[in-house]
Amino acid sequence: MSTFEIVAAAFGIVSVFLSTRQNILSWPTSLVNVTMYAVYFFDHKLYALMALQAFFGVISLYGWYEWLFGGQAKTELKVTRTPRRQALLLALGGVISMLAIWLLLSHHTADPSPGMDAGFFAASLVGQYMMARKFVECWPLWVAINCVSVPFFYFQHSYPTMVQYAVFLGLAILGWRQWKASLAASS
Repeated sequence: MSTFEIVAAAFGIVSVFLSTRQNILSWPTSLVNVTMYAVYFFDHKLYALMALQAFFGVISLYGWYEWLFGGQAKTELKVTRTPRRQALLLALGGVISMLAIWLLLSHHTADPSPGMDAGFFAASLVGQYMMARKFVECWPLWVAINCVSVPFFYFQHSYPTMVQYAVFLGLAILGWRQWKASLAASS
């Protein structure tokens, strides 16, 4: 357990907490979190999770802009449901990405958990994009991801990261409720 990992996890928790509240500061705190975790995952040879942090960084910048100006007439973006066609494309893209990343990691790296790493990468990328677009369905996806992440990081002996994902699980449930209420209020 390192101070670096604890600080990275703390930034992650703050970022997700702010996301549940639709607070724009969730994005800059996310940028600090993903930068720190890119270093952490590189040190632990979890290459897909490391690369995922770079994608999260790009999506954080995108989400920051979208939350401020992605609504009608360049106004604040509101919580919506994922359009059916887009949901199907995101699901298909997630499955294809997972398989491609798993093959890449299995054949070209020393990744100790290529299947899990690929699954985290693909599902998390979809979830982060959905959050950037304020699709309410991002939260049940995060619940599922966090249910798998907690035992994964426990068995990796990454206890601060495990605790972070356990807190993320509670925050994902909270975010789901709050975003559903926000969606209902704007309908």
